[in-house]
Amino acid sequence: MISLEEAREKILASLPRLGSERVPLSDALGSFASEDVRSDRNVPSFDNSAFDGYAVHASDVATATAAHPATLRVIGIATAGSAPGPAFPKGSCLRIFTGAPMPAGADAVVMQEDTRTAGPDSVDILDTVRPREGVRFAGEDVRPGDVLVRTGHRLNPPALALVASTGIGSIPIHRRPSIFLLSTGSELIEPGLDPQPGQIHDSNGVLLDALARNEGAKVIGCERVTDEVHATVAALQRASAHADVVITSGGVSVGDADLLRPAITALGGSVDLWRIAIKPGKPFAYGRLGAATWFGLPGNPVAAFVTWHVLVRPALRHLAGSRVSPFRSVHAHLGQTISNGGDRRHFIRVIVDEEGLVRPAGTQASHVHSSMAAANALLDVPPSTTWETGRAVRVDLLD
Repeated sequence: MISLEEAREKILASLPRLGSERVPLSDALGSFASEDVRSDRNVPSFDNSAFDGYAVHASDVATATAAHPATLRVIGIATAGSAPGPAFPKGSCLRIFTGAPMPAGADAVVMQEDTRTAGPDSVDILDTVRPREGVRFAGEDVRPGDVLVRTGHRLNPPALALVASTGIGSIPIHRRPSIFLLSTGSELIEPGLDPQPGQIHDSNGVLLDALARNEGAKVIGCERVTDEVHATVAALQRASAHADVVITSGGVSVGDADLLRPAITALGGSVDLWRIAIKPGKPFAYGRLGAATWFGLPGNPVAAFVTWHVLVRPALRHLAGSRVSPFRSVHAHLGQTISNGGDRRHFIRVIVDEEGLVRPAGTQASHVHSSMAAANALLDVPPSTTWETGRAVRVDLLD
């Protein structure tokens, strides 16, 4: 067995970055920018009103109160999408709506709630405003040359909106890895079917498909493979011919039905590491098959989930061009005593509550789905360790 850190280091060192491509913003969500994206203009591009009200000369309303309002003549209306209005003389104002260009000479906007109608063409201003108040100024958000998204950063919805606000319609990204998923085991059947004696539903296929899509990867195939040599070899050949990454679950331990490692070797691939000193997830394998990268995850669902989180996910982020850690961790405190009496570090499924207290999410056996579904974090507990209630710990948050 090798340590988790050694395994992760070897995997990341052996992986290339995928190529770049330019895609419309609508296709970029979840991808990583392949170069810095800069603005070539101001945002906002012109001075405009922050709310509905009246564009004024601030000096005209410097002493306005509800008891002694400043009465101004209304000489026009400015709406969003219209051209900027002409300058207007002191003692007058312009009805203006949110987003409308500021007329020349006006230096503030009084919100509608601080006014009342004084006549057909006049308005009472009931409060003072300072110069620049109520105005969104050109370049206040973004200026020409500003970096909107940095290389290697993930394109989330706010980032895409920021890019769109500058008029950019497409963006350079690292190509997303294509993934082929194989669930091994003659006992597996598709969810929705009635199992015969000895059969179980394939939850790993659903789990890994969802995890991959959540990472922004392209899942191009998902199959179940029986525990037969010819079926295993044929499935690996199909998967590796079309995908950047082949991810299998099950079949990597030492039993007679664990056929993946010998099948990889028989096809001319390599098994570059096997067995990691963690619980759950010891029978994890990594290697190459043709041009594809292969991750062999354990068959137990929690072991598959944990190895995905600590090994596969960082690798997929690396392939996709990320320069940001995939792990989000927070400080918390134990709500009860937690022990690991084994000789491997144990990734315990835990719940971090609103008060920052950490408790196990349920039974920790590697076949138990319910505690995996209930958990919102993983707690890494070293071997032969007992941590008492109240101890400060750091947990990895789960998406």
